[in-house]
Parts: sequence; C-alpha cells; structure tokens
Amino acid sequence: MPAAARDKDIEKKLESLREKIRHHEYRYYVLDDPEISDAAFDVLMNELKKLEAQHPALITPDSPTQRVGGKPREGFVKARHSSPMLSLDNTYSEDELRNWERRVHELSGRKDIEYVCELKLDGMSLALRYEDGKLARGITRGDGSEGEDVTLNVRTVRSVPLSIAREKLKKAGIPTDFEVRGEMLMPIPAFKRMNEEREQKGLSLFANPRNATAGTVRQLEPSITAERRLDYFAYMLLQNGRTYFERHSQTLDALEEAGFKVNTRRKRAKTFEEVWAFIREWEEKRDSLPYEIDGIVVKVDRTALQDELGYTGKAPRWAIAYKYAARSGITHVDDIIVQVGRTGKLTPVALLQPVPIGGTTVSRATLHNMDEIERLGVKVGDWVEVERGGDVIPKVTRVVEDTHHPRGHKSFHMPERCPECGTKVVRTEGEVDYRCVNANCPAKLRETILHFASRHVMNIEGMGDALVNQLTDRGLVKNVADIYKLTKADLLQLERMGDKSAQNVLDEIEASKKLPLERVIFGLGIRFVGERTAQFLAEHFGSMDALMNASEEELQQVNEVGPRIAKSIVEFFQEPKNRALVDQLEKLGLTLTGKKKQRGTTLAGKTFVLTGTLARHSREQAKQLIEDAGGRVASSVSKKTDFVVAGADAGSKLDKARELGIQVIGEPEMEALLGG
Repeated sequence: MPAAARDKDIEKKLESLREKIRHHEYRYYVLDDPEISDAAFDVLMNELKKLEAQHPALITPDSPTQRVGGKPREGFVKARHSSPMLSLDNTYSEDELRNWERRVHELSGRKDIEYVCELKLDGMSLALRYEDGKLARGITRGDGSEGEDVTLNVRTVRSVPLSIAREKLKKAGIPTDFEVRGEMLMPIPAFKRMNEEREQKGLSLFANPRNATAGTVRQLEPSITAERRLDYFAYMLLQNGRTYFERHSQTLDALEEAGFKVNTRRKRAKTFEEVWAFIREWEEKRDSLPYEIDGIVVKVDRTALQDELGYTGKAPRWAIAYKYAARSGITHVDDIIVQVGRTGKLTPVALLQPVPIGGTTVSRATLHNMDEIERLGVKVGDWVEVERGGDVIPKVTRVVEDTHHPRGHKSFHMPERCPECGTKVVRTEGEVDYRCVNANCPAKLRETILHFASRHVMNIEGMGDALVNQLTDRGLVKNVADIYKLTKADLLQLERMGDKSAQNVLDEIEASKKLPLERVIFGLGIRFVGERTAQFLAEHFGSMDALMNASEEELQQVNEVGPRIAKSIVEFFQEPKNRALVDQLEKLGLTLTGKKKQRGTTLAGKTFVLTGTLARHSREQAKQLIEDAGGRVASSVSKKTDFVVAGADAGSKLDKARELGIQVIGEPEMEALLGG
C-alpha cells in the first residue's frame, strides 16, 4: 500500500477512535449515563495514546488525549469580553420579586410574558469561545469587561467539549464561530474528596465548593485542575457578543443538542405563581443536589423583549436572582460528642436544640477539631450561631454572648479512646487532629475495603461501591482479611450477583494473593504511605515482619521516609489490632515477604523527568535505573525538577524545562550520572 494511502487509513482510524471516546465522555460527564465501564474506556484511551505516539504528526489539538498539556504559565493574561458579563440584581422576598415582575410588565406594556426559571449555581462565571467548532479560549468573568485567559485549565474539564462537529452544530442551529457562557463549579462529592486528600497531606482545607472552584480555575498548573474534577453548565449562547436565538429556552435546548451540559432542572413559566412554585420547590430540594445552589434565576424568555427592556448601569432589567434566605440560626448546645470519619479522624460534633435553617431542621453541627473549639471558646450549654454551607453537616460559626443567652460551663475534652472501637487515640505532634489508627475500626471499614480492593492496590476487579456496601451492611466483611474468607454462597445472597459474577469476584480475590509485598503494605492504609513509599519500604525491609518491628530511626533510613512518615508507621503497628490483622492476612496466603533491594545513593534527592525516545533504554528501564540509584522520576516538569532527560522527538516537557531554566541532558549524560 502506498505511504499516502496508509497515512490516510491511520488518520481515519484515529478520528474514528477520537469520536468514539468523545461519545463516551459525553455519556459519562454530561449525561451521567455511561454506556461502558471505566476499564473499557481506559482501553480505548490507551489505544488512542499508543496510536498517536506512533504517529505524532497526526495528533490534533482537540484530541481527547490533549486535554492536559501546554506550558503552565507564570501568570494569566487579560482578555476582553465580546460584550459585558454583567451580574444580576438580587431579591430576597416574594414581594420584591412581584415588584420586579410588575416592572417588567409596565416597561414592556405587555400582559402575556413567559419566563425561564433556572437554578442559581454557586460557582464562577466563565465564557468559552469556539472558532470553527473548536474551543479557542476560556475567559473568567473578571470585572465584567475584562477577564483572565484560563484556556489551558478549561481544556481539562471533561464536560467542556474541545470540538463539536459541523454537522452537530448545524443540527442544533448553532454557527461554527460562537461563544458560550456558563457556570464552572465543583460538585459536592469532588469537593469532599479533595478536602479529604488535602487533609491527609496536611494541607489547608477549602471553605466551600465556590472558593475551591475559583482557586482551581486559577491554578497555574493545568494537571492540578484536571485532578479536581470541575464541571461546567452552559446557559447562554452569543455570536459577536449578541444573543443568537429568539428565545432563551431555545438557547438552552440548542446548547444541550450540541453536546454541552445544560441544567435539566429548569422550567418555562407563564405566570408569577408558576415562577414562585418553582422557587419554593427547589428551596426544599436543594440539599438533594450534587452541587451548591443559592437561589433561582428568573429570565424573560423572548430575546426581543430582553433587548427592549435593556439594562440598568450594572444589571439586565429582564432577569433577576431570587436568593434563598441566609442559612444560619441561633440555638443551644445540648452536648458535644465525637464522630469518627473514614480516615480515622475524630471530629467533635455539637448536639443542638433543633433549629430550622433554610428549610431543614438542624440538630447537629461540626466543631472541626480542638483548635476550633478553643478558638470559638464553645462549651456545652452555650448558645451558638450555626451556618449551613458546602460541608457534610452544618458548622458552628460563633458563640452568642448577651443577656438573653447565658454562657455554658462544661468544657469539652477529646476522649483517650476511639468511641467506635476502643482503640487508644493518637495525636501526632504538630497536628491539630486526633485519630484512630485501628485499620479494622467500623467507622473506617467501607473506605478501607474500597482502597484495599482498588486497581493500584490489590486489584480486585468487581469489588466497587455497590458490592462493598452490601458486604459491609450485611456484616459479611468486618475487615480486609474477611475478603479472603468469602464463599460463593456469601456472594450469591447479594443483589445483582449471579453464579458467573460471583465466581469472577472469587477468582479476582484469589489472584490478588500473589501480588507483591508492597501492594499489601499500601493496602493497609497507613497514613502518609502511598504507592511509592510502600515500594521503598518493601525493598528495604524485605518482609512485613521486619517492617512491623522497625524503629523510627530504622524507618528513616528508607528512601523518602522522613520523621512524619516514620512516626505514622510506628503508631500504626503499635496498635495490637493492626498486628493481628497482618497475622490473619499471612495465614490466608497473602504475600508478606519479598526481595530486599538496597537502592544506591548516587542520585539521592535528585528529581528527573523523562521525555522523548531514548536510544538504549525504554522509558521504564531508565526510570528503574534512576530510582535504583536513589533518584526520583516525576511525570511533569516543575521548579523542583533537577534534570530533564530528553530523547528523540521530545515534547512540551522540553520546552517547559528551557522556560524554567532546568538543566536538560541526553541519554549519555544520564548514564554518566548513574556511574557508567
């Protein structure tokens, strides 16, 4: 076959694969209705990556593999909006909203006016510009006239299409060059997961999803934005700065048809009563949503009427935001108890006299930790202000001190033992949190099992949320060792579990016993011990027994293990229940020994990044050589990188290294550093 024809075939195969992946991204991230499993999606993505690596000249900017890429910036450049991004006027009562609706009728001289009601998402406004159906720029609201260009970060958000086929745009009635405006937000599950990860790393927590969204969109490193799983809801379509369709409701329908995520919780209303019913409905339902809202936006539907009504100095007359009442109230602290979270963290919780806040009766609120209790000065018997926000439960914001609200006198002290399992509570020096380190603690069980069974740990495929929930709820699994005691009869009593599925799970469990020692160490869920640290520990000690009996001083001799990690490991194995768990795993046939491997110190403390194709070593071989010499191999270039090893066809990592002034070396120089 001639080369030109072969290239054409490869190009067609690449585009077909990209379209298939775009379809599945749309099903998963926009419709929340996936057609294939995560593993099947990964197979498609890996196939595309492999094919593009073989034919780099055929990589397109809108390929699904190119969401995270480009050079991180030292700062963001300013960009002007095609037309002002104005804020809305707010109203807080039914009477104020009626007055707005009356003014709309008076100014327009019309009796019959239709409105569109939408949830007021609590995120940040963002404009997306498309040229020839391809994402060209993402711009923050800024001051309304000028925002910041955050395109590289926007590209990482999976619900933002990187490109839309001409045929699809034509079917939706949208021109190929257009602008979309919408709301970027962080769903509550993603917010909670991110804060939990930050807490485990000892980082400060974000106060609410809105602040987390703003901080994430303005990250200078797009890979961080990608990790945080933001979402984007479109609500406006413009061409040359002007509204495109005759009705706002048409705009929302067209955006949906073009593949954008548009909030389905919306309503066309012909009367004020219909508008008000929608507002009341979602005030009651707002806590059922997977994201934060703070009200309802009401817009005149017809575009011509919007133009006729015009704008005040800072807001449109044809739209208004009804803001829900402040979500706070004053109540009495009846008692303070302790709640144990999935990571073992003990959180003090105030038991309150029930108080209605934002349509819900609140009877408990978080006090976060002992430092927060001391800062607030809260005691049992105090009167406090309670606020509802993006947290799992409401929080106490201040103690009320006046003649009508006398102070309490009973101080709270953190218990010495875990209220769930009776294990001695640990507080690491320099940290605010108290923790239960028992791996079998019932409060931590579900997340412990999910972590243990996950792909990068013991790789027990099929043991996801649904199965683990049933196993723990029915008491079939009370610790990770119980996974290996499950029988087919146990599994067959569960919902949606047939004979073949049950056997597949049992086969996966049996296969996991052969995984190496470092996987089991990682699976125990020791605080601060990740995949890489577990590998170093396994290589250094060679057995679980040696690791369990190591002192802090001995642990600190391991590559990348400092005082904090060493102390955490010692605390974990000082707990008899954790040592008993390890004994059970050994009796059940898991691999608890391995080959000791002494890594060199030639490259200790040095961080490398590999890019391009090396002549004498594969990427994995080079990584192994560097790590064996005590060095570290990172996936991306940063100011902490010491060397970038560049081979043939080096990519954007080489550009970034030069931009940051990082030393670039070739394969011969790498070998010289390794000692020959």
